[in-house]
Amino acid sequence: MSSEIFINSNQREIRVALMENSLLVELFIEHNAHKGIVGNIYKGKVTKILPGMQVAFVDIGLEKAGFLYVGDIDVIDMLGLEKDDLAPPPHPLAEEDKDLPFEGKPGRPHLDVKIQDILQEGQEILVQIAKNPLGTKGARITNYITLPGRHVVYMPTINHISVSRRIEDENERERLKQLISEIGNEGAGYIVRTAGQDALRSDFESDVSFLHHLWENLRKKSEGINAPHLVYEDLNLIFRSIRDLFTNNTERLVIDSKSDYEKCLEFCTTYMPHLSHKIELYKDPMPIFDHYGVELDINRALGRTIWLKSGGYIIIDQTEALIAIDVNTGKYVGHSDPEDTILKTNLEALKEVVYQLRLRNIGGIIIVDFIDMANEENKEIVSNALKQALKSDRSRTRILKISELGLVEMTRKRVRESLVQTLCDPCDYCEGKGYIKSPSTICYEIIREIQRRGNDSITNKKLKIKVHPVIYDMLFEEESGLLEEMEKQNNLEITFNVNPKLHREKYYIETS
Repeated sequence: MSSEIFINSNQREIRVALMENSLLVELFIEHNAHKGIVGNIYKGKVTKILPGMQVAFVDIGLEKAGFLYVGDIDVIDMLGLEKDDLAPPPHPLAEEDKDLPFEGKPGRPHLDVKIQDILQEGQEILVQIAKNPLGTKGARITNYITLPGRHVVYMPTINHISVSRRIEDENERERLKQLISEIGNEGAGYIVRTAGQDALRSDFESDVSFLHHLWENLRKKSEGINAPHLVYEDLNLIFRSIRDLFTNNTERLVIDSKSDYEKCLEFCTTYMPHLSHKIELYKDPMPIFDHYGVELDINRALGRTIWLKSGGYIIIDQTEALIAIDVNTGKYVGHSDPEDTILKTNLEALKEVVYQLRLRNIGGIIIVDFIDMANEENKEIVSNALKQALKSDRSRTRILKISELGLVEMTRKRVRESLVQTLCDPCDYCEGKGYIKSPSTICYEIIREIQRRGNDSITNKKLKIKVHPVIYDMLFEEESGLLEEMEKQNNLEITFNVNPKLHREKYYIETS
């Protein structure tokens, strides 16, 4: 599928929009004050080991220590074993290939190897950032180093050669594996990226040679420094986007910064000269994202409800534990057969769900509540269509069959923050709950508290209550009679102080 890349770059931030069929499908944002660190390599020091969790915390010089699972440690190197003694563990970048023999989840070792037998507190270790810090969690780190190039990913500590699962032609896969085995280092690992399809031997030779020299240089650098220390910093967002997204199928790459445009030309002339003619400098006075309609797509992607063309809609709710997506028929009532109406709505909705997952960069556990279908054949149709639609997603997904309740459970690989987490903060007023207590609820809370004070023989009988104007209005419109009765029964004197700056849920009762 042909695509376009639009880049908005300034001193504050870099934004990269990947477009397919004139639709924004992926958005990448990097603030210069808070750059992503995935791919960076650090020399760290082990500060704490938790045997019960089989995890170690490593000081890498950031605000929070990185956490390292036992399955993300190069046990072979640490214990001085032969490379054939252990099967390679799962690795985030290695998941790019569907034929890899890796089993289990990252962090789950293949043999009964304990982290306390591998590491000790105070030990220095070379690690790479696998996931940016998210929320209260520190960065996820791995001891398996990977160096991505244009055509291959170099894994100096893993003895394995594989090919991207997106390259489906078996003859091409075999050609690439054979080629890499001839030019690569013996005992090292390589993943041929999607961009390597149909590439020439000379393309791979220059790529591999560069990565080999890079690894040797940073390995030597790490030996001469003390932890914690940054050893290698990955490319910035612009050059990562060129490396990872700019392919032969890309019609053009348009960037609005003249200085970055010149750097892009220089980068492409060096590493991919056949694509340099597709780079354009945007010169229009209108902002580039406004001109191509990207800003509108971004604003829509922050909404909770997404309407479908048929009149149906989906609702996306993001929680700490999982993402819940609900499918509804809405205004779409069909013509005759209700089951046919439900099937059409579900099929339309699943395409939008897949699109929104990519656009919003939603990861983790995802539950999709499709409209309940009685026909088992229709369930199979929806399930197969969802799997087919997800093939266009660059992030790895795992899907379970539709349950009897019409639910689909799936996971999507999460490496960076979602679009909402990147662009939004929790609401200060509702404190991230998405709702606040109703005025009537607050009124009843105040009345109950007055009753408690009235029944307390020690409490002073003069009460001064500070409330929000909305609460004050409801108390005197609906509960004035009850307040007067409470004053008489309990010999109370109640006065109110109205403060519009007060949070609507907050109130203060003072004695005087």
